[in-house]
Amino acid sequence: MDINLITSSDLERFKSDLIDELKNIFGNNKPKSDWLKSKDVKQLLKISDSTLQTLRINGTLPYSEMGGTKYYSHDDVVKVLEKNKRNKLKEREQIG
Repeated sequence: MDINLITSSDLERFKSDLIDELKNIFGNNKPKSDWLKSKDVKQLLKISDSTLQTLRINGTLPYSEMGGTKYYSHDDVVKVLEKNKRNKLKEREQIG
């Protein structure tokens, strides 16, 4: 009789694969427009006005401005999220 141990790393990998597969099945929830206003970005990232301003100032999140309204590319927002993605399991292993 074979005994297979499932590690927390295996579960993390399974979760990631499952999420990717669900995204493929249901499609990405990309907004109707490729451009988002500040309020949309703040809502999407769950950040404050000042955090969004910091992201603009330090060049982390590019934007365009027209008529006093700032617009952000949806793809740029996703890139920022991907760039800052962390693996909580790896962080715990490094601490412990």
